[in-house]
Amino acid sequence: MVLTAISILSVMLVDFQEETSAEYGSAIAERDALKAEYAARSAVNLARLLIAAEPTVRKSLAILGAAMGGSLPQLPIWELSTDLLGAFNDQAGQEAFSRLASVDLSEAKNLTLDGATFELTVVDEDSKLNLNLPARGTAVAEKQTGEQIIGLIQSPEYDPMFDGRDENGSFLTRATVCGAIVDWTDPNQDLFPCEAAAEATSSVAPEDAVYERYKIPYSRKNAAFDSLEELHLVQGVDETFWNTFIDPDPDDPRKRNVTVWGSGKVNINTANPFTIWALICSNAVDPAAEPFCADPAQRLAFFTAMSLVEGLSAGVPLFTTPKSFARVVQGKGGGMGRMLFDLLQITPISQLHSEKYLIEKLSAESKVFSVYSTGVVRSGKNESRVRVHAVVDFRSAPPPGQARSVADLQEAMAGGTTASSTTSTDPEAEEIAALEEALKKDPGGTIIYYRVD
Repeated sequence: MVLTAISILSVMLVDFQEETSAEYGSAIAERDALKAEYAARSAVNLARLLIAAEPTVRKSLAILGAAMGGSLPQLPIWELSTDLLGAFNDQAGQEAFSRLASVDLSEAKNLTLDGATFELTVVDEDSKLNLNLPARGTAVAEKQTGEQIIGLIQSPEYDPMFDGRDENGSFLTRATVCGAIVDWTDPNQDLFPCEAAAEATSSVAPEDAVYERYKIPYSRKNAAFDSLEELHLVQGVDETFWNTFIDPDPDDPRKRNVTVWGSGKVNINTANPFTIWALICSNAVDPAAEPFCADPAQRLAFFTAMSLVEGLSAGVPLFTTPKSFARVVQGKGGGMGRMLFDLLQITPISQLHSEKYLIEKLSAESKVFSVYSTGVVRSGKNESRVRVHAVVDFRSAPPPGQARSVADLQEAMAGGTTASSTTSTDPEAEEIAALEEALKKDPGGTIIYYRVD
């Protein structure tokens, strides 16, 4: 009886110990995950502060702009976010910041989160082709997006991807996939042709006809994409298309070619070479007759030239205006861009639809940014990682120090003078107007997308 009791108690003790250990491990994991999430969120806010400070940094370098023969374009300081924000990271990050800024942080206190670090990547969405333009409901926006998509996928080496049927039995051509992407967001009911020859039959079938034949039918959205993942619902956007044109390297969001969050114009100083090449060729009168667009060797030479420009300029933007870029691709103008075109024997574009039309699609600054932040917490052999992806819009953000402060808001709510007081005598309306005014203008931009993984 004693041996039996000891055996039963031993089994119960082992079970209790395992259950307790599992609960303890689960509690530790939950604690570390929460800590990692807040480390990631802190990194997002630090990145917003860094981006907001760019105009101040640029102003302090006005002499450099004068040396370039004009005003200095936007500086891509977000690409150095890991080093510039290293002071708030782990020991390795602080050492990198100390070398960069020539400061000693050995005596600094309360700059980091105890036991937590972060990994940070900031990508300007205005360096991508924006697929949400047709949601604006204008023919110009539809045409622009269609041209850019065709420019992205038109190279002859991609012919096998558009020579067959998809998993639902529908024929896939470049025009089919391009039109499906445009139709998903535009508010009208007609198929968008994506080819001039197809205009006569553009309204033969409604947009939803193809989706209604699927095993699980659904309707196209007729509104803007909320996320890139939503593209998987569009006809023709399979894994091959996704991995080739949408997100070639999931570990490096800088290589992404398209966006659903950008302001609509492509930043010529930060866009990757493939995106710029597609944008140029989408504006050529006859891309098939342009060696720049049709010859793979010419495309490779252009990619090499853009990589050399990035290295030689040491992070300083090469093009001060979209017009200077448009002239270089046509073999006009001068500067480093023209020099590299001549050196690598790149054939300029002989005929654009309109130089003005190309310039209208371009910009020399970015206003919308994706912040990819991963918080990391290590406990012994265990590691907790939480990733936050935030998209921040700076189009209406005032410079730091010019936004309404908490004191301003309190004064307004207490009945202080507000801009609305001259046009309204309703105290409640004035308070609401003051609150809206205080909240809508944030120097750190407006978060328009937020995801935690």
